[in-house]
Amino acid sequence: MTHPKVSVFIGLSQDGFIARPNGEIDWLTDERYALPGEDFGYQTFYDSIDTLVTGRMTFEKVLTFDAWPYEGKRVIVLSSTGIEPPEALREKVTVLAMPPAELLKTVAEQGGRHIYIDGGVTIQRFLRDGLVDSLTLTRLPVLLGEGLPLFGPLGSDVHLRHTETRTFANGMVQSRYEVLRG
Repeated sequence: MTHPKVSVFIGLSQDGFIARPNGEIDWLTDERYALPGEDFGYQTFYDSIDTLVTGRMTFEKVLTFDAWPYEGKRVIVLSSTGIEPPEALREKVTVLAMPPAELLKTVAEQGGRHIYIDGGVTIQRFLRDGLVDSLTLTRLPVLLGEGLPLFGPLGSDVHLRHTETRTFANGMVQSRYEVLRG
C-alpha cells in the first residue's frame, strides 16, 4: 500500500516565521494583504485533500477562530499530551500520538488519499522523516525578526523541484515545490 500524498500549504514571513514567539498570527491576517476575491489558491488546494494533520499548538490556535475552518474534512491532531477536543468537535477531531510514518499507514488503511500537514513542528517531523510530497509556501512582505520558524533541523538535505511561482499585487510571493526522493 502506498502512502497518501502529503502536502504543506502555509504562509510565512520573509524571514521564515509562521507565527510570533507567542504563537500569534495577526500579521498573517493583516487586512493590508487582503485582495478582494483572491484566496491565493487555498480553496482549490483544500478541495483536493481529505485529511488534515496538525499539531497541538496549531489546533489550539484554530480553536480561537470564530468558526471551525475544517468542515467536511477529517482532522487529526498529533499530540503526546493527550489533549481533549471541545465537546462540539469530538466527532470531527481525532487526537493521536504516533510517528508520522505510522500515521500515514493508518490514514491509508482508512481510505485517505491526500493529507494537508499544518503546524511548524508537525511539518518539521514529516519533512525530517522524508514523508512530504509537496510544499506551497506563500511569503508575505513582512519581517518579524523573531518567532516560530517553519523549518528546523532535518537530519539531511531535502531537495526540492520548483514547479511554479506566482506573485500578487499585495507583495505576496507563492512558490510550489515537489520534494525529490533519493
